Formats: sequence, structure tokens, C-alpha cells
Amino acid sequence: MESSMGEGLRSRSSGLKAIETKRKGGIEEYDMVTVEDEPLSPMARLFHDRRFDVHAVAFMASKTRISPHPVKEKLVHTLLKHPRFTSLMVVDEENLIDMKWVQTKIDLDQHIIIVEVDETQLESPDKFVEDYIYNLSKTSLDRSKPLWDLHIINVKTRQAESVVVFRVHHSLGDGTSLISLLLACTRQTADNLKLPTIPTKKRRPTPSGYSTKEGLWRLLGKIWLFMVMLVNTTMDVFMFIITIMFLKDTKTPISAPRDYESSKARRIVHRIISLDDLKFVKNAMNVTINDVALGLTQAGLSKYLNRRYAIGGKDKGATERNNNLPNGIRLRSCLCFNLRSSAGIEDLANMMENGSKGKRGWGNWFGYALLPFKIALRDNPLDYVKEAKATVDRKKRSFEALSTLIMAQLLIKFLGIKVATEVTCKGFSNSTICFTNLVGPQEEIGFCGYPITYFAPSAYGQPSALMINFQSYINKMIIVVSVDENAIPDPHQLLDDFEDSLNLIKNAVIEKGLV
Repeated sequence: MESSMGEGLRSRSSGLKAIETKRKGGIEEYDMVTVEDEPLSPMARLFHDRRFDVHAVAFMASKTRISPHPVKEKLVHTLLKHPRFTSLMVVDEENLIDMKWVQTKIDLDQHIIIVEVDETQLESPDKFVEDYIYNLSKTSLDRSKPLWDLHIINVKTRQAESVVVFRVHHSLGDGTSLISLLLACTRQTADNLKLPTIPTKKRRPTPSGYSTKEGLWRLLGKIWLFMVMLVNTTMDVFMFIITIMFLKDTKTPISAPRDYESSKARRIVHRIISLDDLKFVKNAMNVTINDVALGLTQAGLSKYLNRRYAIGGKDKGATERNNNLPNGIRLRSCLCFNLRSSAGIEDLANMMENGSKGKRGWGNWFGYALLPFKIALRDNPLDYVKEAKATVDRKKRSFEALSTLIMAQLLIKFLGIKVATEVTCKGFSNSTICFTNLVGPQEEIGFCGYPITYFAPSAYGQPSALMINFQSYINKMIIVVSVDENAIPDPHQLLDDFEDSLNLIKNAVIEKGLV
């Protein structure tokens, strides 16, 4: 459907003239390129509805103070080579439904904001940066310019000498695409010619030369797995449909307010924990890093909610038998799965270096899946990880994300973008949280020549009152939470509960001799 829409729009537009090279202050702001107008994909148009005006943010902490001049110089030869970052979102005056990306001249001074502050007057530099990002989340990007900006905050915090906040409208691409592009603009500090190295899953070698009997059993196994996936998909899609229609999560202290549109500002805070601790649990229990991350998240949320339910009433305790949690809490995350064959970091770096359009593997092409969270206190901390593994393994045996993508495309085609947006908002507002886990570089990287001590992604504008992002970097795991303070007034306490839960799980592994 996207290709036919694209051809229709291109037939009405002849493409723009070449963009001239301009110099300002010795910096080449953009190179000569010729790019045709490109329509927004149906999924990208969802993000331009006022109810789903989502902005992705990534903040990078530098080991040194940052000067804007080198940043501008580097971005000209990296980020600005990608057409999305030099394009306006334009609505066709004759047909207001048609939206397209149109190349334009770009002034970097309008996109790079330097935050000047007298550090001697700051009571808490970390709180200043936190409040700055919070105030930023109250605003939307200016539609009269390409939809991104970069904020340089030269304030010394506990973990860095300065912080860079990179903000992008989600219509430019999904989270996987945006993080990949950001990393394609970085280089290893040990060798500034090398791109970051991202761990990848090793595929098991396909055995060959087995007997006819073995081959028959393998075939039967594949048929059985396919049937299981069809049954699971049917159940998952049914659950997704009734969730959109009426099945809401249990009302808990962390649920979003009913009128979430009036409180879109988000407090975004983070906590750095040891990736080696997660790997320690992973290896001891023969699970994945994602299983451990989900397990400690379920443990932390259970602990946090147990405390919140005790406020204003009798505290019944914090054990498996005696606690404050209501029975049968239904709490789910509406996950977005990238279904596009994403361009890798090397592909994006080559695209920007060669100045090509780079459309392959880029954009918003995702489906949804509802991930249930088990909210309950466990006397054995390892049960959190075991339950998480069971949940993840079950979700892997389903075509739910692909099915919901097809459903969304059919809705857009036959009922229009407004109906599709309404359905999307229902899916997120009737669930409770957003949850992601992203793999990062294995070695230290530098952004525009500045070494990065950590980086982390998040977002604001989503209906959910709580978004949780796990981002690995070298030997660190950064947990980032984006919260609506009306529902979660103490996000740092929530991070404490996540960190404490990991320690409980790790200590339980040692005590039970699983090492």
C-alpha cells in the first residue's frame, strides 16, 4: 500500500531543485543533493495526530565539555546526509490527507541549542538537567523546520562533564532506526575510523546429512510449531481486539490519568547498573538478558506498587503470603515491534557518507503486541526471572505483531487515518506501560569527537504514564523511565526498586549455588 501511495504523490510532484551548498562561519551546512518529495508512510502519519504526538529523545553524557563548532562540522557530514533531517513535513493544500517530506535548506543554528548557565548558582546540576528535559517534554518540535533538534548542556553532573539531548519527532522513524542512525554518527574512541560494534545473535548451524527418520521428525516438529503459532496468534489478536474495545488494565496507582492529553509532560530519569550482573544471572539461569531485564522490572514494579497500596491504609507486609497487592492485577505493556528489515549501523554510515537516499530499512513499519507483566511478590527472587522467561517464550511463538500491522494498514486504507489513530491510542491507553530493551555498543564511543560515558533513549507524548527503556553500553545497563508525575511522583524510588530487585536476584543465584 505504501508503494502505490508513493507513486501517486510523485506523479503530482516533479521533485525539488538541487539544494545549494552554503557556508556560514566556516561551516559547510549542507551538501548538494537532489531528492524527490516523499510521502509519509501510513504509520508515520499516526504520529502527527495531536493525541499521539510522540517525540523520541536520546541523551548522551560526555566525559568533556562540548563546543558547538565541532558538533556542527561533524553533523554536516553525517546526520544531514540523511534526507529526513533536511526535510519539512508538508500537507498538500488540495488534499489535506496527503502528507509528504519535502527537502529544504537548513540552518544548523536553528537546530542546535546551547544552554548557557552559571554553574555556581546551581544547587544541584543533576536536577537542573532533569528539569531541563522535563520542560522540554512540554513542547513540540516546530513544524516549520525539519523535525529534530540537539541541546548541548555544558553542566557538570555526577556522571559527566556535559550532556547532549537529541530530540526527534517519531514520524521520522521508529526507535530502532533512530538509535541505529545516532550510533552511525559515532566512532570508537580507540579508533576514530571504526564504527561501534553491536552484539548480534549467533545463528545455530543448520545440521545436514540426517536420516530420513530424523528428517521426518524435524518436519513434524516444524508443522507442530507452526500450528502452535497460529493458535497463539489467534488468541493474541483476539485479546488485542477486545483490549481496544473495552478490556482495560487494572486501575493501579501507576495508571495514566483519564485525561492524559492534558498531562503529556514527562519526568525522564535514569539509573546505571552493572551489565555484568545481568549477564551473571543470565548465565546461571540459562536465560537471556531480556528475560533478566523483564524479571527485575516485574520485581521492581511489584515492590513499588506494594508500597503505594500501603499508603493511607494498613501495611500488610511485603512477603508472598502477606502483602498489600490486590489479587489478579492485570498490567500490560503495549510493545512496538520493528518489522522492517532495519539497516545496520554500517549501512547507515555508508549511506550518509555516499549521500544516498537511504530509504531501505528506514521509517515506521511496526506492529503491536501486548506483553503481560506478572505483579506479585515472590519469596524466591528467581521466580521473577522464570516467570519473565515463560512470558517472553510464549510471545515468541506468535505472529501478533505482524497481524496487528496488517490490521492497522487495513484500517488506514478503508476507514482512514483518524480511525487508525483512535485504535492505536486505545491500545496504549488501555494498557499501562511501555517497555523496551535495546542492545548498545561493546566499546566506548565518541559523538562528534567527544567520548561518551553513557547514552540512553526515551520518549514523551505517549498515552502511557510509564515508559521503561533498558539500554546497554559497554559494561553498563542504563534503565530510563519516562513518567507522568501525576501517576508516579517518585520515579527515583522506582529506580531504587529496580536496582534492589536485581541485587536480590543476583544474591539468590549465589545462595542457591547456581554459579
